[in-house]
Amino acid sequence: MAKAVQKIKLSSSRDIPFNKLVLSQSNVRRIKAGISIEDLAEDIARRTLLQSLNVRPVLDAEGQETGMFEVPAGGRRYRALELLVKQKRLVRTAPVPCVVRDADADVSAEEDSLAENVQRAALHPLDQFRAFQTFREQGQSDEDIAARFFVSVNVVKQRLRLASVAPSLLDVYAEDGMTLEQLMAFTVTGDHARQEQVWETVSKSGNDEAYQIRRMLTESTVRASDRRAQFVGVEAYEAAGGTGAARPVRKR
Repeated sequence: MAKAVQKIKLSSSRDIPFNKLVLSQSNVRRIKAGISIEDLAEDIARRTLLQSLNVRPVLDAEGQETGMFEVPAGGRRYRALELLVKQKRLVRTAPVPCVVRDADADVSAEEDSLAENVQRAALHPLDQFRAFQTFREQGQSDEDIAARFFVSVNVVKQRLRLASVAPSLLDVYAEDGMTLEQLMAFTVTGDHARQEQVWETVSKSGNDEAYQIRRMLTESTVRASDRRAQFVGVEAYEAAGGTGAARPVRKR
């Protein structure tokens, strides 16, 4: 006889006034990480709360509900809301979206807190690049994108540089076929055919370090100090199709 499949019961959700919430001592996060509470508060102020808090009823000595709720999962969001209340930008009775767990749930509050943080997956750099590219096409500057998503301008610029990489190589990276460092090495040129040729060569040889990829992609360039450029002259070299002859800076 087939065993009956146990049905899953999801926790209910409801809006709870902020002044009825308290931070739980069961929250496992103790060390500061990620964006600051101040930055998170600004983000909530701009786009409102995107993720509910996970709460449980607070019981009195007799095991009766007090009307208050503790927050074991979502402590950083709680602190950000608390900051907005202190700044008088959010009223103390503002309704906060919450997922309400039973006080006697089989799973402990500590486990909920740990699971929320451990099971969270960071956004893949390629997805980040595509999102940044969309924002750029919408007219946002690199500085605007960086400010809105709490990353450095350099990170935005680095991700957007991936637009110069052949789509086939982006697919390889998406399937974990190369590292981000290797992928970034291909941004030294916009020649997709050459990129694909170099990747085929280095992936077969096993000599696929990022510096090797950059060297192969730039091996046709010649510095102004190179004997070839000095022999024929920089102007003549470049006129004949030579590239990369970096001209020396003359001192005044």
